[in-house]
Amino acid sequence: MAEHVDVVVVGAGISGIGTGYHLQTRCPDRSYAILEARNQMGGTWDLFRYPGIRSDSDMHTLGFSFHPWTQAKAIADGPSIKAYVEETARTYGIDKHIRFGTRVLSASWSTADARWTVEIQGPSGARTMTCNFLAMCSGYYSYDKAHAPSFAGSEDFGGRIVHPQFWPAELDYAGKQVVVIGSGATAVTLVPEMARDAAKVTMLQRSPTYVVSRPAEDTVANWLRAKLPSKAAYGVTRWKNVLLGMFFYRMTRKRPEKTKERLLGMVREHLGPDYDVATHFTPRYNPWDQRLCLVPDADLFTAIRNGRAEVVTDTIERFVPEGIQLSSGRTIPADVIVTATGLELSLMGGVPFTVDGAPVNLADKLQYKGMMFSDVPNLAFTFGYTNASWTLKADLVAKYVCRLLNTMRKRQTAIVTPHNEDPTMAAEAFVDFSSGYIQRAADRLPKQGSKRPWKLNQNYALDVLAMKFGSVDDAMVYSNPGQERTRQVA
Repeated sequence: MAEHVDVVVVGAGISGIGTGYHLQTRCPDRSYAILEARNQMGGTWDLFRYPGIRSDSDMHTLGFSFHPWTQAKAIADGPSIKAYVEETARTYGIDKHIRFGTRVLSASWSTADARWTVEIQGPSGARTMTCNFLAMCSGYYSYDKAHAPSFAGSEDFGGRIVHPQFWPAELDYAGKQVVVIGSGATAVTLVPEMARDAAKVTMLQRSPTYVVSRPAEDTVANWLRAKLPSKAAYGVTRWKNVLLGMFFYRMTRKRPEKTKERLLGMVREHLGPDYDVATHFTPRYNPWDQRLCLVPDADLFTAIRNGRAEVVTDTIERFVPEGIQLSSGRTIPADVIVTATGLELSLMGGVPFTVDGAPVNLADKLQYKGMMFSDVPNLAFTFGYTNASWTLKADLVAKYVCRLLNTMRKRQTAIVTPHNEDPTMAAEAFVDFSSGYIQRAADRLPKQGSKRPWKLNQNYALDVLAMKFGSVDDAMVYSNPGQERTRQVA
């Protein structure tokens, strides 16, 4: 017989560990298992091993709401974040629920049985598990495949070509010429870090990204930690940073030109009046149409000023044996080329789903409160904010799942299904974001609606009101096997 648990959580990264905590705290009478395809927990923070890997959000909001981040650095490196996730899992016994080396192959829902059947491949081979509720915490990109455009002449290049997602541990770039292709968060992290040991690092970009510096340490957080108990200091700092982030985002969207002027002015302050900011740091889009790139303690600007790094804005004609030939005619010499060209989006790990034998096409679905799908029962997914820390949304999703489970127990129902009955509901893009990894997958993604609860807030305070204190009945249907789906009121 297949093993059965009340809740299957897929993924043992920040989202999965947080979901495990809330399940055992808020639904202690429910059993759960966390399925993790890799042999380590940590998700992104276990996968990426490139030099300088770090968060682009402060750890007081990227950290768990229930387990304070107590280190001095608010912008933390990858190994420290991974250690924090592991410590959290051990502290609360969540690690005992993780099945490592267990990949989900498919999931099928049966209304007659009110359960999911999950096909998995584990250390002992293929088998099945069943559960009443499925929580997909597997991130948003493929761990096995990165976005890697082909470049003419790459086979002629005489050096080493690497992608940050698959960083070779033995790569030695000390004293060598390095070219990093890209302008996103990974590129601006790699360049100053590699510049410490390389002869020179060139960041080659087709178009610029907004780059902003902030201190690696939060002086207010460190002061509060010295004056208050750790949980109180952490809570105050968390809300301080949430509110500041929301204020900045709102002002950015309300006054994009003013914000753009200020951001570019800050870059000029770091690089000096003679630097060509217009070419290398002035994007064609407004701030927050794509995520801003964070550089702690201005490390990228420091590397540029001291001559260890250079930014080149041009297009690639082809790779040549000695480096990269640009459309302008210039050739950039290189011993190592790093293709920081982005991720390959894969929502919910690319797992195929069926409901009562019919395949689920996510592109035909509306997302409900940014965490469930129209007419797909007992399934939640975690997709964090594009304008704030991932964990803020992950935390709300986990708590809302617990609210639903407890509501179903109270009402003695086994099935909960988001369902749209509004014929005037228009379908809109999955998320209002122009980043390449989103646009490349737009035709495969679910839609958001034009009205709540189908429309994304992208606002933590509004989501707190909607998901922590709001109704669990808006556009939601509760039922049991063999019953016609009807709305039930508490």
